[in-house]
Amino acid sequence: MASSRSYLQYILCQMAKIEGITHRAMMGEYILYVEGRIFGGIYDDRLLVKPVPAAVKCLPDAPRELPYEGAKEMLLVEETDDAAFLKQLVEAMLPELPERKPRRKAE
Repeated sequence: MASSRSYLQYILCQMAKIEGITHRAMMGEYILYVEGRIFGGIYDDRLLVKPVPAAVKCLPDAPRELPYEGAKEMLLVEETDDAAFLKQLVEAMLPELPERKPRRKAE
């Protein structure tokens, strides 16, 4: 099942006060970035984030779910109505997210 554009817009609205949030559509779902680093995504109208230590600390009881078959588990964020919490979560995760790899030029 693909995620709805309306759920994406709801999540982006909740994250409006977080600097550097962007997204990219991918096969009916949406990858979420902060300052160019992937931190999570919208999968089947669920907000899932990478299980980096800061996210696990902020979401100690969060269920781990698969975004799609064959993927690594991610943390389900159920507190999507709390914009302040989402800001705290993403900002705590940022230092632990891998740097964006530079794109290779076609030869």
